[in-house]
Order: sequence, then C-alpha cells, then structure tokens
Amino acid sequence: MFEDSMFDKKFILSFFLIWCSGLLFSQIEKENEIESVVIKSVKKYKNKKENPAYAIMQQVWKKKKSNGLLLHKDYKYKTYEKIDFRLDNIDSSFTKKKVFRGLDSIIFKYNDTSEIAGKAVLPLFITESISQTYGKNAPKKERKDLLAIRNSGLKNNQIVAKTIQNMYKDINIYDNTINYLNLGFTSPVSTDGFGVFDYNITDTIEINTVRSYEIRFTPKNPEALALKGRLYISMDKYNVMKVEMQTNKRININFVKNIATDLEFDNPDDSTFIPTRNETTLNLVLNDKDGAKSVIAKRVANYSEYEFDKGLEDSFLSKTYIPEDYLVEKDENYWLENRTEKLTEGEQNIYKMYDELENVPKYKRIIKLVEIGNTGYIHFGKWLDFGNIFQTWGYNDIEGLRLRAGARTYFGKNDMWRIQAYTAYGFRDEKWKFGGEAKYMFNKTNRFQIGGGYRQDVLQLGVQLTTDEGIMTRSFASSSVLNSGETTSMSSVKQYNFFTSIEPWKNFQIKLDATTQNIRSADSNLFNIDYYRQGVLRNDLNDTKLTTTLIFRPGIKFSTYGVDRYEMTALATNPSLILKYTKGVGGVFNSDFNYNKLQFYYYQPVILGNWGRLFANVEVGKNFDALPLALQNVLPANQSYGLVRGVFSLMNYYEFVADSYAVLFLEHHFNGKIFSQIPLIKKLKLREVAFFRSGVGSLRQESITMNAGNMNLSAPDKPYYEYGFGIENIGWGNFRLLRVDFNWRGNYLNHKTTANTDVRKFGIQFGFQMNF
Repeated sequence: MFEDSMFDKKFILSFFLIWCSGLLFSQIEKENEIESVVIKSVKKYKNKKENPAYAIMQQVWKKKKSNGLLLHKDYKYKTYEKIDFRLDNIDSSFTKKKVFRGLDSIIFKYNDTSEIAGKAVLPLFITESISQTYGKNAPKKERKDLLAIRNSGLKNNQIVAKTIQNMYKDINIYDNTINYLNLGFTSPVSTDGFGVFDYNITDTIEINTVRSYEIRFTPKNPEALALKGRLYISMDKYNVMKVEMQTNKRININFVKNIATDLEFDNPDDSTFIPTRNETTLNLVLNDKDGAKSVIAKRVANYSEYEFDKGLEDSFLSKTYIPEDYLVEKDENYWLENRTEKLTEGEQNIYKMYDELENVPKYKRIIKLVEIGNTGYIHFGKWLDFGNIFQTWGYNDIEGLRLRAGARTYFGKNDMWRIQAYTAYGFRDEKWKFGGEAKYMFNKTNRFQIGGGYRQDVLQLGVQLTTDEGIMTRSFASSSVLNSGETTSMSSVKQYNFFTSIEPWKNFQIKLDATTQNIRSADSNLFNIDYYRQGVLRNDLNDTKLTTTLIFRPGIKFSTYGVDRYEMTALATNPSLILKYTKGVGGVFNSDFNYNKLQFYYYQPVILGNWGRLFANVEVGKNFDALPLALQNVLPANQSYGLVRGVFSLMNYYEFVADSYAVLFLEHHFNGKIFSQIPLIKKLKLREVAFFRSGVGSLRQESITMNAGNMNLSAPDKPYYEYGFGIENIGWGNFRLLRVDFNWRGNYLNHKTTANTDVRKFGIQFGFQMNF
C-alpha cells in the first residue's frame, strides 16, 4: 500500500466494516437543484470567441487575483462546520434483518421521513465544530484554531471521526483545479474551462440583491471526470456570486455515485466578495447498480465574523494551538448560542440515538470491529493494545516463515507517553527477535519529546536511502510474502537508539538521534559483508552515530496530537522536505569509523486537473568518507512482487552502492483520462499509470578496496533508468482494488553483483489499493 493512500484505506475500510456489520445499507436519489431547470437545448459554438459567455469569463479571470480575501493584508473569520451521515430508504423488511436484533428498538424509532419524498432516513453520524481562522497573504500563512467540537455516532473512534471530517476540503472556485477525494476536477472558473466545458448563458437573476448572469456549464466529454452545473456572475463586478455543481452520472470514482457542491458568496462592500456557505454532499455506494443501497454524507460550512487588516504578526500565525480536550467539549447551551445553522430533526435524533446505544453490547462489538480495522490494534482493558495485526506474518529466505506479535500502551488518542514492544520468530533460522521503545512528550504545542529503545532483529537494509532511525520501523522487504528473487541479503542488527525532537514552528520538526549498533550478515554463506579495517579482516561492524534531521511538511494535518499522531493525507498535495546530517563517531562504544553523511529528500504530489495526479520525489546524498558496505548508500531496490513507491522495481538488493548519489522517481496516475476515450474499454472503468525511475552515483576506490565480501560493489556512473506503465482500478462494481504494473529496465542489462545474480529486464508487480 502506498503511503499517500492511508486515508483512503482507513476510511474505505471503516465504511466497508460498518456496512458488513449491518449499519450501512440503502440508496438515495436526492433531486439536485441543478437538474430542476430543464434547458431545451444547449448551443455549441465552433469558436469560443463566438460564445457570449467567453467575454464574461474573461472578465472573471481578470478579477480572480484581486478578489475576496486577497484584497487584504490579513484576515480573520469564524467557521461553523456540520457533517452528517444518513442511511435512506429504510423499509419494514430492512428493519427486520437479523443483524439488527438487539438494536432495532433504539435505531429504528429515529427513522426520519421528513426530508426526502417521504422515504425513511436513518441518521447515523454527526459531528459539529467551530473554528477560528487567521491568515496573511504576503507571504501566505494561515492558522486555524479549534474552538469547539461535538461528535456522535463514531465518537469512540476519533480516528474515524477525523477521517470523515478530512474527506472534505474548502473549495476556492477561482483555483484552476478542484480537489475532491484527491481527484482533480477542472473548475468551471478555470482559464482552461472552455477546453473542458460547453458554456451557455441561460438567464439573469438576482443573488443577494446583486443582478447576475446565470451560466450553465456541461462537460464536453461525458465519460471524463468532470462537473456540470451553473455559475452566477455579478453583472457589474464580474465576481462569482453562487455556484451549483455536481459530477456527471458516468464518473469513474470508486464508492462514490455522486458529488454535489453549492457555494454562496457575499459582498460586504463594493470590492470584497467573500465565501459565506459551502454545502457538499457525497453519495457513497458499495456497488453501482441501479437501486443499490447507499449512504449520504453531507457537509455544511458557514463562514462569518470576517475582520480584515488587523495587523496579524508572523509569530502568531506560525504557532500551533492544540487545545486540551476539556476546552473544546461544550455543553448544549453553547451550541444553541453559537451554531449558525440549526439542526434538523433527524440530526438532533443522532445525538439521542447514540446516547441510548452507548451501553448496548452489540453496538460496542460493532465499534470494536471498526476500530481494529482502522488501527490494526486490539484493545484490552483500560490501557493495553495488541498488534499491529497487519504485521503478524511474513517470509524471507533467512527466517523462512516469520510470525510477529506486539503490544503498546494506549490510554487514549492524546497520550503523552507510550511504551511499545514486539517479538518475532523465524521458523527457518529458529531464532527469536525482539524490540521495544518508550517515549514521552512534554507538551502538545511544540511537541518536545524524548525516547529510546533497543532491538535485536534480522533486517533487509539498503531498501531506503533517507531512513528513519526509530527502533520500531521495519522495511517492507524484511517481511514481504511474495518475492521475485532470493531474499538472502539480510543483516543481523543489534541497535540502541535515543532521541529527542521538537517542533519550534508548525509542521517543522528538528530531531536528534544518538544510535549505537552492531551489524553482521544474517547468514555469511549467502550474504557476506566482510571488510578490511586497518588491514584486519572484520565480519561485523560497530557503529555509533549522531544524526540531526530537519523535517518540513507544510500543510500536513493530523487527527490527534498525542505522542503518536495519525496523519491525514486526504486531499493532500503537501510537499515533504527532509535534510539529514549524520556524524559517525569512531571509538565511542567501540565504533569503527569516523564519517560524515549529508542527505536531502523532496517529495511532492501534484494534481494536474483532469489529467490526474503526479507523484514526484528527488533525493540526493553524499558520504564524505570511505565506508564499508554496511554503512554505504545503497540505491533502493524491490525484489518483492508488491507495489512500493520510491524504489527501483528491477534492481536487485545491493546492486548499486554509492558514496554520492541522486535519484528521481516519477509516477503519474491519469485517472482513466486515456481509457475513457476508447470504446468498450471505457466500460471497464480501468485507470492508467505511467512511471519513470532513474538513479546515478559514484563510488570512490577506497570504498571498493575496503570490501571483502562476496559482492562486486559498483555505482551507476551513467544514469540507471527503468520505466513502465500500470493498470489500476481492476475489479468489479465499486470493488476495484487491484493494480498491476509492467516494468522495463532501460540499461545495465548485463550488470551482475555476483556470479549467480540474474538481472531482470522485465517484471510484473501487483498490489491492492483502496482508492476512490
């Protein structure tokens, strides 16, 4: 599973588990206002300049960089947000299902028939929040403080609740691309809009006392990921006053039948147009057949109490405000006074229903199942978790079948300290492995923490360049199940690690690690890392090092703020930058080498409109001293059949070693842009992926001479490269989880590290991706 898919995996898994537990069933066809007005004909213009709407949109484009909040040096406003999930079409046969026995007397007395054409609607989940946003335009900085939050339904699982909140993103209609669920849709106000939409002026209408054009937009290609709807543009200022838009009926999005958004704006003065309301509704389904059952997830955000040009300081905007739980848990009187949109009767019933369900054993079991599926841990008592169950078993040629069990302390989502440990056993080498770590955080604001641990384990080193020094980290290659070659190049590692870290600024972390370790071959007959030191042959290596790591991840959001955080990658196009300096300290704890290493890593996902999403990462590094293989920079390889981003799929472990290196990984997901143009194939809803990987490096002669193992060390002095394409979204209905990649090696086709090493010129890899 790719790291950026974590949000999709956890949310979809929660969705599926609740469904299987009997709580998510039914289907809705809510009539959207966009479809309520029938247009007898849509005129298509041969040239966009002939279209009267083009002249209007040209004026809108001129305004978009000098509009709304951008007119002011700084701003401040309050947001009230409400998200609710509802099940629809509840009938008598549905309520009598066996799975509801023991719950039906509570659940179904809250059926609501008031909203949708007399159909019964079952309230499921609601969350409300109030926050204060502060921002500055030059340079762009923003801070959002949570003032109050209220959850029901899944309130015992804050990760699920926060995941649901992060499904949605505030939309800037003036952006060229609108981000729904990490899928890029061309905005109807985009400067590229006339290449995607047909525009027609259909009426003039008054919006908030402002006379406005009504412009209908429809996608030129109904098979593409595109929106349809209406824009309302002020006739005097050419500002967007209102937007009604939804996806077309043929969208290729898993688990989603429809997305609809209504945006409203206001003009408090002659020049400022600001957003006042955003309503987005997702129609979630487990299959796309007519009449299938579904869930309606609606989010309403109201923006109010705007203030401008108050002289906000950069130091204030850079601080992170993390309130204690009791400060944001408000009583009913607070919500009656502060919510800007009243709750419907069905929404009020959600709170009532879950107050009654809290102590029902069957409901507790359902929530427990959801929690296990999301976290991978099974909670016992008040403070103990067992897991991670998803890391229980693996296989490699040294250990054979490997079984792993672990546990951690867990009192709550915002724990300030944690102890965790694991043990593992290999049935081939018949050895036990183990590790443990403890850490403590002093405060949530700057996240100052300390920790330390120890492990004795068999690891596949050399599959990651800029590594995490943590004791509990483990590479995919150490416990993969299916491999395309021998996994014998394993190392036996005994490691102590102590660290401290702090975040002096939001999403900027400084981490200091002190590590001492002993590294030797797990089986020297199969993989030998012997080396010469001062003319003496050595078969193990002692290493003591101090590492300083700077990590900057602007825009990253987290669901919890304890010593461990769950990262929200939903709707993320946020970059990651890492600068790491390592100082090897010879003589300390019998350390064998003094050395200096510098590394830089940059990762960037980019949404390219309806052309899909690009993932790019670049990494460079340098050893300033000659070092043996165990301490070298090894270009990362993947000999498993699984999909892993940021490694070379046709490179063998330890095939290329470098004192200095630079690598580039590009992977582009077209989201069906190409396949949707091909007859017959488009009905399969497949999506295409293209990728390119390259690496170059150098290795000094002293490092080569030092090696006494059974491998010929070399660096790719001419750029190594591989390329290929993949097909994703393979499956049936909305369960399209399989991806298959086809990889070709571009050069070094006869390169060998040992006499028995085979170079793979072509390879196939596959994996499961829970994506929308």
